[in-house]
Amino acid sequence: MTSGDPNSSPAPEPEPEHPPLAIILHHLLPLLLSASLSVQSLVGRWRLLHSKLSLLRSSLSAAVDSSSDHPLLLHLLPSLLSTLRSLHSLSSRCLDPSLPSGKLLLQSDLDIASSSLSLHLHDLDLLLRSGLLVHPDPHSNAIVLSSSTSDLPLLLRDLFARLQIGSIDLKHQALDSLLSLLSSDPSKLSPIIIQHGDIPFLVRLLDPSTHSLLRDLATSVISILSTASDSSRRAVFDEGALGPLLRILESGSTSLKERTAAAIEAITSDPSNAWAILAYNGVPILINACRSVSSSSPVQALAAGSLNNISAVDDIRSAMVEEGAIPVLVDLVLSGSTAVQKHAVLCLWNLASSGEDEIRHLIVQEGGLQKLLQLIRDPPNPEIQEHALRAIHAFSASPTAAKTLSLSPGIFTHLGELITLGAATTQQAAAAVLCNLFPSEESKRAMAPCMASLVKIMEQAKPASAQESAARALVELLAVRPNRREFVRDEKSMARLVQMLDVKREEVCKEYPVSVVLALAGAGAGTRKRLADAGASHHLQKLVDAGVPGAKKALQRLAGSRLKTLFSMAWRE
Repeated sequence: MTSGDPNSSPAPEPEPEHPPLAIILHHLLPLLLSASLSVQSLVGRWRLLHSKLSLLRSSLSAAVDSSSDHPLLLHLLPSLLSTLRSLHSLSSRCLDPSLPSGKLLLQSDLDIASSSLSLHLHDLDLLLRSGLLVHPDPHSNAIVLSSSTSDLPLLLRDLFARLQIGSIDLKHQALDSLLSLLSSDPSKLSPIIIQHGDIPFLVRLLDPSTHSLLRDLATSVISILSTASDSSRRAVFDEGALGPLLRILESGSTSLKERTAAAIEAITSDPSNAWAILAYNGVPILINACRSVSSSSPVQALAAGSLNNISAVDDIRSAMVEEGAIPVLVDLVLSGSTAVQKHAVLCLWNLASSGEDEIRHLIVQEGGLQKLLQLIRDPPNPEIQEHALRAIHAFSASPTAAKTLSLSPGIFTHLGELITLGAATTQQAAAAVLCNLFPSEESKRAMAPCMASLVKIMEQAKPASAQESAARALVELLAVRPNRREFVRDEKSMARLVQMLDVKREEVCKEYPVSVVLALAGAGAGTRKRLADAGASHHLQKLVDAGVPGAKKALQRLAGSRLKTLFSMAWRE
């Protein structure tokens, strides 16, 4: 078919009963290819259109050779047909050089049609590259949960093609199918989706301009991918999802915020991603999400968890302080759910552990230390109690805070109870706090019942820091004479202490039991004799030979006591 005389009217369109693909390939495309070379106006634009139309003919021919009845191809054709008919109408207006309808309007109409044609070419190219046309339509609903693993790559290509080519309804169905599939086994399926899906496109769906239904579903998919595995979390971050997620956390609905907050916490759990929070100005967004007036309890917990994840970075700590994170976190210590309390305490622990006195002072000033003390006295569960103890230990590294803690009513009684009755990790944490404080002699005497537990902590191989804390705390308590007398009367504790001196007990760092022996050896002759009789001298001699610090001094004290005893016996005789 040819266009005939350039000034003639366009040929009539085929009858409506003709299939769209036949109309396009056998009528409209030949007409338009001919017209694009015959126009009298806007010739440059039509030359560009001629190239696009030639590419379209080639792509459609390839599609026909593969499968002309694939649902996605059939879905593309009506809108493509409409665009080509519009171009056909525009071509007739360009046959008259005088442009009676006006050049600017015609240029605008032509540019709009050309842009639409480019989008159709993009969609058709995507469909051809997906390889879907060489396979029968896998499923009318894009994907099913009963599919075998070998079918998933094809099904995922079909699904992502629908996401990019289809109407709002098709996109919605595709995202819903993807979400159902991924939710069935996130850890197993996330690597397959990362490999065969289009993660950059999913991330683009988080844009505010995206239809809200699609944006909500895309957020759910991104959230699961972020939490499913390290590889899928990395892929989501690498494609730039953190920025859009922070914007959603800032202004999204409550349900959307919860999914977004979960994704952000997962992404920030990788320390190498922390810098991006600053880059996207995410610190104030996370702090605001911790406030009860703006967020649900799950969002508060996850946002506090994200702040905890990033608080190890110096620049981010400074930003957190400047943006007012400390009073917000302190408020959460005794409010909200246990998950909120846990993450708030962990974050304060991290901040207090930074070694910056200014930050510790701010937390104390906001009442954080008193709330942590209240939390260890009346904890919602043992785990939070332990976290609170470790946060308090971080404060006790500061002499000023240690003095404040030492003056807190009942602190030593409570620490003694935790060391005596708590779980192993709680005992260790309480001992770590105690060894940094300044108990009075009266407090030391009152804590005598926990000495046996401190000896048991010293026997534990891991963590090594627990041995040191327990030994330091025990030495502090043995500074008062009544405690030394009580200790040597405890045969089990004495036996354990002497056994720890044995070089064969490699799990125990020998400096710690030696320091306890030194503390005891400074007491009366009776105490030194009990140690010597229990075999301490024999083990100490081996430790002296091994060069263990303090062993020689301890042995000399015990030996001196034994010599005095021998001289006394000889004098009496």
